[in-house]
Amino acid sequence: MTKTAKQIKQEGISDFKKHINLTQTIFLKSVGLEVLEGKRLGVHLWDVDTQERYIDCFCSAGSFNVGRRNTEIVDALDAAIDSWGMGDGMFPSGPKAALAEKLVEIAPEGLNNVMLCSGGGEANDSALKMARGVTGRKEVISFVKAYHGHTGFSLSAIGKPIYRDSFEPLIPGFTHEPPMNDLEAVKRIAGADTAAIILELVQGEAGIFVAEQKFLEGLRKICDERGILLIFDEVQTGFGRTGKMFCCEHYGVTPDIMTTAKSLSGSVYPISAVIFNDRARKFMEANPDMIVSTFGGGDLACVVGLKAIEFLEQNNIPRHAAEMGDYIGGAILKLVEKHKGLVKEVRRKGLMIGLEYTHDMMGPLMSFFLGTNGVMAIFSANNPKVMRLMPPIVINKEEADRLIAALDNSMASVKKSAKIIEAASKIPLVGNAIGVQELQVFLILIAKTIGKVIPKSGH
Repeated sequence: MTKTAKQIKQEGISDFKKHINLTQTIFLKSVGLEVLEGKRLGVHLWDVDTQERYIDCFCSAGSFNVGRRNTEIVDALDAAIDSWGMGDGMFPSGPKAALAEKLVEIAPEGLNNVMLCSGGGEANDSALKMARGVTGRKEVISFVKAYHGHTGFSLSAIGKPIYRDSFEPLIPGFTHEPPMNDLEAVKRIAGADTAAIILELVQGEAGIFVAEQKFLEGLRKICDERGILLIFDEVQTGFGRTGKMFCCEHYGVTPDIMTTAKSLSGSVYPISAVIFNDRARKFMEANPDMIVSTFGGGDLACVVGLKAIEFLEQNNIPRHAAEMGDYIGGAILKLVEKHKGLVKEVRRKGLMIGLEYTHDMMGPLMSFFLGTNGVMAIFSANNPKVMRLMPPIVINKEEADRLIAALDNSMASVKKSAKIIEAASKIPLVGNAIGVQELQVFLILIAKTIGKVIPKSGH
């Protein structure tokens, strides 16, 4: 008996809830995003049952820069399957060599060496191991609210305790004291046993906090003077997201090691890379089996990664991202003025956009109302006041206009719902608890009632 689309969706979500993540399914339902992904193409994804079309502004934290199921990349993968497979990590191959050569070509000058990995956390793990191995030192400096992944070294470098506390004791020697852009704090901490300073040039999970020019120049100087390796985590910012192929190009500051992942996947096949200078290479050559990746640099993944870069270059997608970032960013500033009192600050680098609202509940409410208006966007786990907007950077003007209209309608809806929040926050105890997820869900459920009488934008 053929199952209906509704049955397929119900069973898919039920099995996901049962075997993978109960909490996540409850959360997504609460914010109006009870979706089972079906068709996906370009900036869009469709629900299997309702065929509701959504603009994807989460993109698995920036993994889909070239768009969902980009036909050129899917075709390249399809053709590669006839000739290539995973490949043996011990042996060279044509796809590995070609991708490594291309990565060195597009990376900042001096980053001449490549290690291929399978994901961003593994890439950061490997980079931090390199730094310790090269220097013989133990200490690593990361930053308040930093996010670098959930594997051993990477988790130890995360700058928010909520991610680390359940797994203590972690790898010793990590400090997360300096705030982003506080150079004096770094100077006080960096010492003779500091192996590396690692940072995101735009802190994504933290809520889109952008590094300042003088701060990066100062970090480079500190590292040069004290023999410390500077690591740029470009897992989210790389491959055109900020309007340059790599975010560090905006600053003219080159790290010793740069990590990349997410959109190197071409949205279809996971792969990551560590790109590093000759100082780090010396350790790798002397210890060829110390830092390895079983599935890193599989031949199929390398074919996809190379095609993704070629697509970005041939279509000048980084420049397009800069232009669309200016267009959407400018429109958002007008909406902030229109809906006064809702947004505290807009932070942006290219198409990496963060809207910080005036209350913790605003992020979850915006997720809900944007969902009802055909946009999938998730607030920051590090800061629920912040809504991250990271659509595929191939988004065109027509799609951008629909996103802007959805933001306009959603902001209007949130302002009406804000009256509930304001009233609830004046109730003793409730005001202090209003950031708790269970209460947020309750208030969103109330907001759904409001949503029924608020018109959707056309999508």
